[in-house]
Amino acid sequence: MARRKRRLSDLAIFGGPPLAPLPLHVGRPNLGDKSRVLRRISDILDRRWLTNGGPLVQELEETLADFLQVEHFIATSNGTLALEIATRATSMTNQVIVPAFTFVATPHSLTWQGLEPMFCDVRPATHLLDTEAVERAINPSCTGIVGVHLWGRACDVEALQAIARAHGVSLVYDAAHAFACSHRGRRLGNFGDAEVFSFHATKFVNGFEGGAIATNDPEVAAKARLMRNFGFSGYDQVDSIGTNAKMHEASAAMLLTSFEAIDDIIDHNRQIYNEYKYRLEGIPGIGLLRYDETEHNNYQYIVLEVDAAESALGRDDLMRVLWAENVLARRYFYPGCHRMEPYRSRPPDKRPVLPATEWLADRVVTMPTGQELTLEAVRDICDVIALVVSNSDRVGKALVDT
Repeated sequence: MARRKRRLSDLAIFGGPPLAPLPLHVGRPNLGDKSRVLRRISDILDRRWLTNGGPLVQELEETLADFLQVEHFIATSNGTLALEIATRATSMTNQVIVPAFTFVATPHSLTWQGLEPMFCDVRPATHLLDTEAVERAINPSCTGIVGVHLWGRACDVEALQAIARAHGVSLVYDAAHAFACSHRGRRLGNFGDAEVFSFHATKFVNGFEGGAIATNDPEVAAKARLMRNFGFSGYDQVDSIGTNAKMHEASAAMLLTSFEAIDDIIDHNRQIYNEYKYRLEGIPGIGLLRYDETEHNNYQYIVLEVDAAESALGRDDLMRVLWAENVLARRYFYPGCHRMEPYRSRPPDKRPVLPATEWLADRVVTMPTGQELTLEAVRDICDVIALVVSNSDRVGKALVDT
């Protein structure tokens, strides 16, 4: 049966029913094989070894170290604590350069430890750290750089490594978006002094909650392992300051099961991405951030840039229409970390000028993805976007009236 083309009157803002009977979300969890998760959790309960480096956490660390081809993979309870530990293990103090176009956990993990995030601009074409701006931002108080592999796309790791070496500062990557992705054919996890992953429920493979530190530096790995368990090196032996960042066995059970489905999840994500790419092609003012097909990608993020000058409809107006249709697109990373607290209340001389970050924050929107999203749903979503853009004047008036 042929699909019926939507008309303007079909849109919810003109009185029609929502496109989706149930909300279509960004970051809805992928579950893997539910029966395998439950079997593993049942085994955990039978063993009564629930945390403190249980057999599933050990299996997970070995499995994912092998997958990434890294020397050390240290599982943690979440990605934020992993980043806090990684910056401590690499001896960052005082000021640390970080992009403002990222999730707020990145700078918060520094501020929480008494470090000062020094926000740096990104390149508009890639959304990644502008290495020339990083070079200009280096000063005697700077001890580290935290790069963010945003949307699963790698930073300019060679340029950042050269800057870090030239100035004697540590280099850590926030790879929360980038598990299973690569740079020049090499899996992310192998760059800088350490890289940090997140396995939160919204990530394409997840452990309910979870994180990890990957590194090829044995000293960094040894420090990180101590810090995630209060600094204990043995029974009644504490050798460093630490915290409780241990991954428990249930998270490892979920993550192992999710990882076993990684090929199917990536294949589905790729199909969704290709469908968005095909359907959005040629719609004025709607640009899709493309993946480099020569690299390994997880295809988890469908990122649009809305150019109001070309589409005659701003990003936020487009989002209002999509939300009315039960398509819960999201603004990322609005309004930029430097315009959030506590950073926006800094003294005037500490407030950075970040034109590229603010330009992107006002035009980027991420679209629904995940295993539950069908190709048919993507076609319907793109039909709505095309219809809205081609009738921007009438849609704009309807939004004002509502």
